[in-house]
Order: sequence, then C-alpha cells, then structure tokens
Amino acid sequence: MASSGSPGPESRGNGPSFSLENILGDDHDKVEHPDAKAEGWDEEDVEREAAHGYCVECEDQPAEVRCENCADDYCEVCFAAQHRKGSRKSHTAKPLGGEKVQPGPSQNGTVHDKQSGQDVEMEDDEADSDDEAIPPPTPIPDIALSSQPTLGTDPGEWFVERSKYIPLRLTLSERKFLRLLDAAMQVSEYTDKIDNLGFGLSKAKRIVHQIRELCAILSGLVLAADYKQGQELFTDRDFASNSEFYQKVFELGRRHKIMNPDKMRTTYGKLIYLLQDSQSPEVRDMLGFTCVAPIKSVHGILDEHGSLDLLRDPLITVATQEINADKRSRREIQRDIKAKERAIETLSAKYSREPELSQEIVRQALYSIGDNHAFLRTNRDPCDRMIGYLRQYFHPTQVRDKKSADSLAIRSGRGGARLSHDHARQYSYVMQSLTLWREILHDMFHLWSLAEQDLLSETVSYRLRDTGQGLNRVQAAPKTSRMMHAILNRAQKSLGSWVGSSVIHMGDHNVPNALMFIDKYSQIYRILLPICNTLTQLPTLYNTPALRAYIDAEYGSLDALYLDILGDFFRHAFDGSGADNFYDAGSCIDGRLTSAWNWCASIEKKRYFHVFLLSGFNGFDGEW
Repeated sequence: MASSGSPGPESRGNGPSFSLENILGDDHDKVEHPDAKAEGWDEEDVEREAAHGYCVECEDQPAEVRCENCADDYCEVCFAAQHRKGSRKSHTAKPLGGEKVQPGPSQNGTVHDKQSGQDVEMEDDEADSDDEAIPPPTPIPDIALSSQPTLGTDPGEWFVERSKYIPLRLTLSERKFLRLLDAAMQVSEYTDKIDNLGFGLSKAKRIVHQIRELCAILSGLVLAADYKQGQELFTDRDFASNSEFYQKVFELGRRHKIMNPDKMRTTYGKLIYLLQDSQSPEVRDMLGFTCVAPIKSVHGILDEHGSLDLLRDPLITVATQEINADKRSRREIQRDIKAKERAIETLSAKYSREPELSQEIVRQALYSIGDNHAFLRTNRDPCDRMIGYLRQYFHPTQVRDKKSADSLAIRSGRGGARLSHDHARQYSYVMQSLTLWREILHDMFHLWSLAEQDLLSETVSYRLRDTGQGLNRVQAAPKTSRMMHAILNRAQKSLGSWVGSSVIHMGDHNVPNALMFIDKYSQIYRILLPICNTLTQLPTLYNTPALRAYIDAEYGSLDALYLDILGDFFRHAFDGSGADNFYDAGSCIDGRLTSAWNWCASIEKKRYFHVFLLSGFNGFDGEW
C-alpha cells in the first residue's frame, strides 16, 4: 500500500473533482480531466514528424533510401509501397550512402510467370486502391526457415530463434487465475459500453467510463483472489500497489490465448481492447500504473538464467518431439515415449540453475516447445496435406481426364466465381495460396507477438469507424504488415511465379486492425482439417460393402470421388467469391481466405455432402 506521505492515484488530478475515489463514486457526470480537450474519443492525434533517421511513412523502421523528388527518407518497404504507381513511379531514389535507383516494378501489377512465359494481370480495382499495401521487392527481414530440425540432428539456432515467440506453458496455479479472468471477461460489457460513437459525450467523460469499467474488473479480480487484499483495495482505492498482480493476470490470459487459439474466443477481444485503452496516457495517469506486461517466453526465461545452450543441445529434438500413434505398434510408441522422458530429465538436470531456474521450470520450457510442435501439426500440416492432394490428383498444366473431371478451370459468373482462370493458372493460384497459408501458420506465434505490439502500441492510435460490418477499431499495424510482406515475399520466391494480386489488407475496412488479422488466419485449420479428415476416412468407408456399392453407383469409383471433392474445393474455394460487394472480393491475399469460407458455407448443397457426414463430419466449427 502507498504510504500516507506519497502521492497516490488520487492526487494525480487537479483537485478533488478528479480523484479516483470520485471517479468510482456515483456522482461522476461532472468529473472532467483538467487537460482534456473537447474533441471526441475517436479523434486522431496531431501528426508528428518522424524521428531523425527513421522512415517518414511507418516511423518505426530506420530510413534506407531518400526520394529525391519527394525529399523524404523511407525504409525500402514503404518506398516501394508509396511509389508503385502514378506519377511517383518515375521518382528516383538514392540509398543513404549509395547510387541512384529507380523504384522496381510493382508486384501488385504484372508478374511474369516463369513457367508459362505469360504475364498475369491483377484486378484493376485492387491495383488502383490507394489504401492497399504491397509486398516489398527489396531485401526482407530475416525469418527462420520453415523447415525444422529432424530427430537427432544438430538444431543449430532454429530453436533459439523460434523460442523467442513461444509462450511459456501455464502452471496449475496460473490456470486458477486464468479461470478467474475468463469468468470476469465473460460478464464484462466493456466493448458494448466503450465502442460506440457516444454523441454528446466529451473525451474526458468517455475516459471516466473506461476507468470505471477497468476498476470494476480489477477490483473484482483482487477480491476474488484474496479477500483481505480486496478489502484493503476497496478501502484505500490504491490500485498501483497491486499493479504486479493485475499485469500477471492479464499477461497469462494473453499467453494462454496464443498457445490455444481456439480458446477464449469471446473474451480475448474484450481483453485486448481493454488493454489497448489502458495504454492511453490519460488512463494510465488516473490508474497510476500500466496493465500491460511482456509475454513470458521460453527464450526469455532461459536467457534470464543463462541457459540458452539448452536450445542448441542435439537432445532437444528428442525431448520436444510429438509422438504420433498413426499406423504404429504399441511397442514403437512406448519406446518413443520413454526416449522422450529420458531426454527431458537429462536436459532438465543439465541446464537447471537451482534455486532460480529449477528443473520444473526447464521441463515447463521443453513442454512449451512441444506444444508449439502440436500447434504446427494441427494448423500448418493440413496445408501440406492439401498441397499433397493437389499434386497427386491434378497435373500442373494438363487436363488428363477425358471428361475433364480433373480440370480446375473457372470462369467469372459461373458457379459464383469472380475470377477467370484456365486450368494451369488456377493450379498455380491454388498452390500459391496454400503455400502462403502454410508459411503464415508456421510463423503464427511470431505474427501474434507483433500483432499485440501493434495493438498495444502507445504511439499508434485507433479510430472508431463503421467499416460496413458495424463499428470497428481501425488501427494501422506496421510491424505485423511488414512481417506479412516478408512471408509473402518468401512464398513468392519459393514458387517462382505469382498469379493475381499481392495486396495485403491491414488497417482498412476489410481488416480493421491486427486482432482481426490474427483471428482471420488462425481459423485456416478449421477449414482444411475437416476436409483432410474426411479424405483420410474415404478408404475405410469404401471397404464397407454397402458404402462401396453406393460410391461406385454415385461417383463411379473411389478415385472419382476424390476428384469430385478436391476438384470442387480447388475450383470454388479459390474463385474470388464471398465478399459483400464486387470490389472487396478477388485475388488479394485476404480475399483468398474469404473465398474458402464462402465455400464452407455452401457445403450442405454439395452432392458429396453425404460422404462428409458418413466420415464423421459435424461442421467447420466443431471438434475433430
């Protein structure tokens, strides 16, 4: 508790009318922040000049080139984005310390297809949008390779780099606080009260509403966790002395969500928006502390105690392996389990630093890396399996079936398609989309970390806007966007060609902020995993005489059924459909996922839907 002689949160205002006690009281209508202005909460801050040596556009990356026509300094990504079309295309730039360069051809315009020798044109409506970002045709930030070390090999720096973004698994005591936090957020109406236009209310009064909501949640958490401590809190109104507790509870909720994207689906959004508002200087001034603490990561806990060599030990691949039971004998499974347990015990004894870094914490770190492997198997591996099906049943350039059953060609206006592709182009389009999804999911923990940094930034504010799907917080996400451009560039280089648009929507009406982006791409496995499970079950179903007769009579053969399902998915889950209007659909990066969800919504109308039901399918939002 704060001493009587030290200034508490009550004294931060100018006079008794702005004390925390009055804010929590009943008569709060006349409470005004002494420095508050009359504008609304969603007004943008006054533009500030970029710090010297930093990009004038994103303001968070070192400047690398100077545009001689604009007389501004840019990082390479922003220079390419701002000079991709119009009169700016002819601008010349000089690297800060190098020779003049011309802005390279935009990858959003025409991309040369090395396989066919044709130029692939993107849609005009996407090319002309000033709000769209483009992938950088310039050097990309270093990203860990998608391939991971195999069992028993030297891991090098792979685990060191990846563990920076792997959250530490929650302990039993932390899970008790997690349930408390989740219950508190379930009953909270925070976003309903805050995310409205609130005509007639000044900015100061909106801040009062936020503080009242924050204090109600924080006070309830403390009271439920420790009755005596909660009584002291209600008596003295001193939140700052309990700041570590609040930061810990909110941090473990964020950490749990990253490790388990399918959990806290209704409460995480409220939590992250609450923390986003708590980063406001006015709110922090009234609270007397910040609610945000860094996420505990595997790398952070090991680095703190000088045990990073654990992540370079060849035995770590055995200690963190995921043991798969498919088509394996019990003897083989038990052998792998014992080998994994021995490796964990060996590493925990070797790299523990008692009493600061106990063996239990080392085990926790190893289990957390194992959780990351489980995440990759569930989320990333279905992309690999679908790529395998594409290569197995379809030729990259030719239609081999006499009845064109293996043709992937689509035409705008037919079957709801918005794109027109021949077989070869659609094959490439599907392949690049699945490859891009795989790369995104491989680096999802890294992207999630950057997304939270963007959302909880003290310098990047949001605006409450009607995006056509209700009021949303529209906020730029420079760090997440830059990482996405890097991943896109990696996918493009691996394929050697690119069909369609390379636009990544971020901070606009399509994807208002980084939270919406993360939520969108963390759902990919909900689309692909049920399809993969159904396709895996088909041979088992075909072995049943009655079902064999049904499949042969309805589809001709088992392979024909595979072609029917896969062909329809690869054609119409990637046909540019699904948006609210003509201009928001198409071949942009986010539009590909929108088309896939649109295909899922029409699964009940497919002629093969009965086969899905026979395989145990219960929807794209269920448990598998």
